[in-house]
Amino acid sequence: MHQAAAKLPAHAESRRLSALRSYGILDTPAETVFDDITRIAAAVCGTPISVVNLIDADRQWFKSEIGLGVRETPLDTSICAHAILEHDFLEVPNTTTDARFASNPLVTGDPGLRFYAGALLKTPDGLPLGTVCVLDTVPRELTATQIDTLQALARQVMAQLELRRMLIEAQALNQHRARVLATAGHDLKGPLRAALYALTKARVANGEEREARLESAEHDLAYINQKFGDMIAGATGKGGAAAPELRPTDLAPVLGEVGRAWNRAARRKRIELVVDPSPCIASTNAGLLETLLGNLVSNAIKYTPDGGRVTVECRANDDAIEIVVADTGIGMDATRVEDYFTAFHQADAASEGLGIGLWIVRQAADVLGARIDVQSALGEGTRVSVSLPKV
Repeated sequence: MHQAAAKLPAHAESRRLSALRSYGILDTPAETVFDDITRIAAAVCGTPISVVNLIDADRQWFKSEIGLGVRETPLDTSICAHAILEHDFLEVPNTTTDARFASNPLVTGDPGLRFYAGALLKTPDGLPLGTVCVLDTVPRELTATQIDTLQALARQVMAQLELRRMLIEAQALNQHRARVLATAGHDLKGPLRAALYALTKARVANGEEREARLESAEHDLAYINQKFGDMIAGATGKGGAAAPELRPTDLAPVLGEVGRAWNRAARRKRIELVVDPSPCIASTNAGLLETLLGNLVSNAIKYTPDGGRVTVECRANDDAIEIVVADTGIGMDATRVEDYFTAFHQADAASEGLGIGLWIVRQAADVLGARIDVQSALGEGTRVSVSLPKV
């Protein structure tokens, strides 16, 4: 009986498979650039069989092959699975005299393999993905020039795979930015119209009415400014070029500003917004924390029906300062809470907005070293706690 397929330790194998799948190459159609490589390998080495081979979890899959006529074979018959355990190169001059392969069905049966040489395909951080290999039905050995050529071809395959991965990442980022920009107009049209309306009316108003109109416009323009910041963060994947400085911060003014910024939006929906600016001192960045809490309060107001209640309070625990934003809104599916913190995911698909509020909360929390805990159930409201380091 032939030996079982060679494998890396479980933790290394998991990393290897994750890296392999990041290239988006498995089960893709044949491509000329890879077929050229197998043709060159076969011609230079003078073998009837040549393969660009990738080792998946339970199979070896061929991006390109000459002389085999199949695109994949089971892993337990793979010679390449042993090759990826070698540093750079494996050559087996005669498979019938090698204990690892003598009983392999591909050696004892069709096609009767007798020779194998494989140059490793490995990621920039050294994870093995497969090989560029040549095989023959008669024993033989490669020359130094043939070995160098096979290794050079393996490097060319990895260059193609790296290019593919960069294109996938660039396309995903461009799609991400396009979605942010495409939805931004819809998200900002409402408050912009409201601000323009208030300013127009303020021209002909007097006294208290003028002040109220101007205050209304100021609130709407401040909201637009915040959303532009959110849009930039969502489009670039970060809130700034450098990590913000964390320092002892009195949270009462931060909470007070959040309350002022969102009070008008709450009034529009007849939602009671209660902010308790209790004196708390935490190690944080006031501006980024205000963005984080503003998105939590915005979300709470958005998903709380008219007449509901949103509260923001701060309290000191034994080892942290905890800010809690709670609402009486529609709640979240407790089994899918993490999904809501991904970009463009909304609790209600019909709601307005970019769908990046909670994603920005998560990014900001990571930068601030804050822990986010969510307690929620559908129809029962949501409680989000933000734990900040004590001074």
